[in-house]
Amino acid sequence: MNVVAVSTPLHPHWRWRIVNYSGETVEESEASFPTIRSAVAEGVKCLEHMNATDRSTRPALYGRPMSYPRTR
Repeated sequence: MNVVAVSTPLHPHWRWRIVNYSGETVEESEASFPTIRSAVAEGVKCLEHMNATDRSTRPALYGRPMSYPRTR
């Protein structure tokens, strides 16, 4: 899992999100932080406390994976 910092026009301060490898949000902070660094640091602390294992898989970049090579 990864910790990312997000900011939106409606909420200009930074918040952290814990996302799995599929890009789904697992947890998000309710508190806001003045800097990206402080938001990510708090998110990492939360992730370490969760001690969770991510069993998701990364999505394919270009649709279905090919089972055979294409030839012309």
